Parts: sequence; C-alpha cells; structure tokens
Amino acid sequence: MLELDIKGILLLFFIGAFFVTYTLIPIIIKIVEYKNFTDKPNHRSSHSKNVPTLGGIAFYVTLIFVLFFIEKWDDSNVSIYIIPGLTILFLAGLKDDILVISPASKLTAQVLAIIFVLANETMQIRGLNGFLGINQIPFYLSVLISVFTMIVIINAYNLIDGIDGLASIIGIIISTTFGFGFYFLQLYYFAILSVVVIAMLAAFLRFNLSYKNKIFMGDTGSLIIGFMISIFTIKFLAIDADRLEKIPFYLENIPLVLLAILVIPMFDFGRVFFIRLFNKKNPFKPDRNHTHHILIDLGISHSNVSIILGILNVLLILLMIYLSTRLKNIPIILIFCIVIIILFYILYRLNFSFSNLRKKLFFRNKMEDFKSKIKNKKH
Repeated sequence: MLELDIKGILLLFFIGAFFVTYTLIPIIIKIVEYKNFTDKPNHRSSHSKNVPTLGGIAFYVTLIFVLFFIEKWDDSNVSIYIIPGLTILFLAGLKDDILVISPASKLTAQVLAIIFVLANETMQIRGLNGFLGINQIPFYLSVLISVFTMIVIINAYNLIDGIDGLASIIGIIISTTFGFGFYFLQLYYFAILSVVVIAMLAAFLRFNLSYKNKIFMGDTGSLIIGFMISIFTIKFLAIDADRLEKIPFYLENIPLVLLAILVIPMFDFGRVFFIRLFNKKNPFKPDRNHTHHILIDLGISHSNVSIILGILNVLLILLMIYLSTRLKNIPIILIFCIVIIILFYILYRLNFSFSNLRKKLFFRNKMEDFKSKIKNKKH
C-alpha cells in the first residue's frame, strides 16, 4: 500500500513544484525587467540582447515550500540543516547576479552552506564500501572528502550554465537518476526532493528556451541546483551498507557510478580548470573555452548542444551501470580514464581546428582590407 501511496505523493509534489515555479517565473521576469536587473551580453555571452536573470528565486521559494510540507518523510530531520545552507547560497547568488561578488566570497558562502548540511549525522560518510580497497574512513577524512566533493559539484554545475537549456537538461538527467536510486532504496524524503528539482527545472526550461519570455537562472539558480545535487551525491555515499545491498552492482563501484551521473559538469569543470592552469591563467576567471562553447562555435545551436550533451550523459550513466554489474573498480577506472582522454582529445581537435579556421578567416579579412586600402590610394 505504501508503494502505491508514495507514487501518488511523488506525482503530487511534481505537479505542485512545477506549478509554483511556472507561476513565479513570469512575475520575476516582469520585476527584473522593471528594475533592469538583466544580463547584458559581452564577449563571452551566447546571447545578443539583454535577458532577465534571477530565475533561481523561483527555485528557492519552491524548495522552501516543499521543505515545509515534506516533514512527514523527514525521519532524520535533514530539512532544518538544508534550509540555512540553501538560504546562504540564495543570498550569495542573488548578490552575485545583481552586484557581482568575488570568487573568495562565493567560496566562503559555499563552505558555510556545506557545514550546515554535514552537521546532520545521516549526511556523514562513514566508508567507501571497498572502493580502492577502502572501507571505513576517519571522521576528519570524511569531512574533507564531503566538503571537497560538494564544492566541486556546486561549481561544476555553476560553470555549465552558459547556454540555453544545458543546465536544466543536465540537472533533470542527474536528478532523475538520483530519484530512481532513492526510490529503489526506499529513501522517500530524498526521492521527493529529486522529483521537486526535476519539476522546477522542467518549468524553468519552458522559459529558458523561449524567445519572448526568456530568463536565465543566474548564479542564484545554479548555486541552488548545484547545492541540491551535491546533497544527493553525499547522501548516496553516506547510505548504510545494509541498505545498499539492494543495489544490483558491486558496492565498491558506487563512487564511479556517481561520477558517471555527474560526468558532464565534472568533465567540463576539470577540463577548463586544467586548461586555465596550463595557460598560466586564473582558474576562476571566466572564458569561452567550455565544452558547450566549442560546440556552439562549430555552428551547432544552443538546443542541439544541450541535447547532444544530455544524450552523452545518459549513455555514460548506462555504460557505467552496466560495467559496474560485471567488473570491479580497477578495470572500470581504466575504461573510464580512456573514455575521458578520448573526449579530451576530440574536443581539443575540434577547438584547435576551429581556432585555425578563425585565424585563417581573420587573416584573409585583414588581407582584403589591406588590398582595398591600396586600391583606394591608387585611385
């Protein structure tokens, strides 16, 4: 009976979260346009006109409502720990979208938000289930792993919010995968939260891909969604081994499956970070070297780039789950590394080819301008 009930509850929360987000966004668009808090295009932008931002306000309001009504399924009292962290990142993102804050201030806000979540005992990692031969880990190492993992996930998700639809589609795929996992393990509180994130992103996607009522989620939204995804990830790592026995693959492969779920934002984060350091640039300074920028510069539309990367994300998740049912983690790590190296190389060749083409076109235009000047002087 409970199984039937929870399905209806999940559907109810999906409809409710979708409705609240869908209703709030047009109101936010009008206020943002009236106050002129629009995102103005620059050399890095993929849009050519001012676009309202602060779509993340709708996410925050929806989540606060949900965390109030979800109390019945909150056996570990997690909501009280999530709300302060969510509020800290909401305020940091809001200030960054309106006034811009330093990377150090943004990082400080993230650490504070993470500390609140990790204060709950059920969110603390106690072991890695045999991953690389590691079972139990000391408390201090658990905290370091959790803080590092959550910071990387939050910032990785923040970085993929660069073109229309991408952050929403990837967020929906990630949250859907976690939602199935939590439902299968009967962790209904987190299953509901996953469904709510899916609903919010689905409602937001309708406006993000619109021509007339377009809006960006901004740092306000990407920090909130990244924070929720990081919570799902840490919770999965913190689940008791007894409950995890239901999973149909080797438990030691759980970190690799989680990495596959997060592969698109994590891959882009690692690639961009490495390239900036290699070129002796500030790793936190924005540029147009992201995976989605390379594909867009090749002439692929925003929506198609988002769909391509979304499909790639799904395929890698399915591949990792399949391999995890048959292989232990060392062979899978080798396969995963080979796949990542291939993706690195393909993007390098695409970027290199496009850069050469751009240089050739630039040189040709310069030569034509030079010839025209010479002709004009003769005449």
